[in-house]
Amino acid sequence: MQVHEKERQLHREVTETVEARLPDVEVLAVELGGPERLVVYIDHPNGVDHALCERVTNALRGYLDRYSLEVSSPGLERPLRTQAHFAGAVGRRVAVRTGTVVGGRKRFRGEVVGADERGVTLVTGDERVDVPYDEIVRGNLIEEGR
Repeated sequence: MQVHEKERQLHREVTETVEARLPDVEVLAVELGGPERLVVYIDHPNGVDHALCERVTNALRGYLDRYSLEVSSPGLERPLRTQAHFAGAVGRRVAVRTGTVVGGRKRFRGEVVGADERGVTLVTGDERVDVPYDEIVRGNLIEEGR
């Protein structure tokens, strides 16, 4: 199983576990930071603080036998995975990596100009590219000023 497939599986499991215990917490992304390190990015309508990260870590105790666990706020380079995430990023610069070749490549940096039910539309230089959500392995806002 490829890393991004394992991350998608873990994202589904972690989301179910967290939302069952802490329904106001949104699991934005789950990433493997190595074979034994799990990074979980969360958000909450009232923001993310250390106490909330601790509550999420407690909800995910079952993973501690297999992974070291890091629970984090989304930060400036907020993870983007879903239509809602990309729709909220219209007009912003993003970095996207795909699992297969899309439009001749797997890595994109550009401005989000659209996000429909199938995928996100990016403008990279003078090129416009549609990237299906199913192909996205990683997506993040690019901190302005970079």
